[in-house]
Formats: sequence, C-alpha cells, structure tokens
Amino acid sequence: MRPKHLLENKGSAIHAIAPDASVLDAIKLMAEKHVGALLVMRGATLVGIVSERDYARKVVLMGRSSRDTAVLDIMSAPVITVNPQATVPECMQTVTEHRVRHLPVVDGERVIGVLSIGDLVKSVIDEQQQHIDQLQRYIAGEAWWWRARPQCLDSANSP
Repeated sequence: MRPKHLLENKGSAIHAIAPDASVLDAIKLMAEKHVGALLVMRGATLVGIVSERDYARKVVLMGRSSRDTAVLDIMSAPVITVNPQATVPECMQTVTEHRVRHLPVVDGERVIGVLSIGDLVKSVIDEQQQHIDQLQRYIAGEAWWWRARPQCLDSANSP
C-alpha cells in the first residue's frame, strides 16, 4: 500500500495554520479537529509543522505564554515529508529515523494529505490480518485453487 491509497481511504483533509498565528489558536484548532499536529502553511507553501509535542516542550516546559507565542517560534522545520509513491515500510522507516509522528504527503510542491504513525500502523495491521485470513482459508481448504486441484487429480487417476 502506498500513501496515496491510504489517503484515499482515510481522507485527505489538510489542517493548517499560518506561521504568525498564536500557539493558543493552534492548540484550539488541534482540539477542534481532533488532530495531534497542524501543517504550518504560508499560502500554498509548507513551511513547518506544529504538534502537541512542540507545544508541551517549547511552550509549557519553557514557561512561555501560548497567547503571546507565534506558531513560527515553536514549529518544526524543515518538514520531513514523503511522496505519494513511497511504500508503507518506507514511511515507517522515515518516522522512526526522524522520530516524528506525522508525515505530510507531498506531490511535487503540493501537500495532498498527512499520515500519522497511527495510520501507518493500522495499514500494517490490516495487511497482516489479510495474510492471516488467507492462510486460515488455505488451511481450511477454502482456497478456490485448492478446491479445484483434487478434481484434476481424480480425473488424471481414473482408468
């Protein structure tokens, strides 16, 4: 499975905020949209990403005011992205190597969606479940090609 397919299934809504917005506005938007990160966009250009983790580490722990701090001051940049043709294992490797939880999917210069580590894990689990289901059907003799085989053997062994 590829990021473009995951986005087709999950939806490609992009939740973004301007770099000059306050951190308080960003946190409110994350809560409203039930997301853990927002893309920081200047027009159509991706300039950063801001997450709950950025808020906790760069505002709360530093004693800063979320009202008076701009998103630009705490966002992560440059943004680690992935192209729509990458594989899920490549995406998993990227989030692991860079220790990020959200991965914008970028086609050329255009952001087409965001995958979370949860989206990637769900994809891996779903694929593994499909393999398990196929193996269970095979063991139970439910595979179409397995059912057809004994008939061929019977006709080959008849006088």
